[in-house]
Amino acid sequence: MTYVKACALSELEENTPKRVELDGTPVSIVSTEGEVFAINDICSHANVSLSEGEVEDCMIECWLHGSAFDLRTGKPSGLPATRPVPVYPVKIEGDDVLVSLTQES
Repeated sequence: MTYVKACALSELEENTPKRVELDGTPVSIVSTEGEVFAINDICSHANVSLSEGEVEDCMIECWLHGSAFDLRTGKPSGLPATRPVPVYPVKIEGDDVLVSLTQES
């Protein structure tokens, strides 16, 4: 698995998504509940950025229609979204947040 640097851990604020682009793929990086997650930044229901939404209880909410996606699995918690969004493996090395674009789900 190939990992690329997404951002510095020190750049992340708790429960505040950070949008990055890795090899042309928009990714939202989220630090919450003591972990760091990487999820595709595009809502599966509407073509909008998830990183503009709010994070609560390990879920990221789409600001446009209110669908929330589990940061661990990418699965939506309810309508209008019905399809999951990809999540990506994350590892921390020092202050670097590294992400592999190989999908976990």
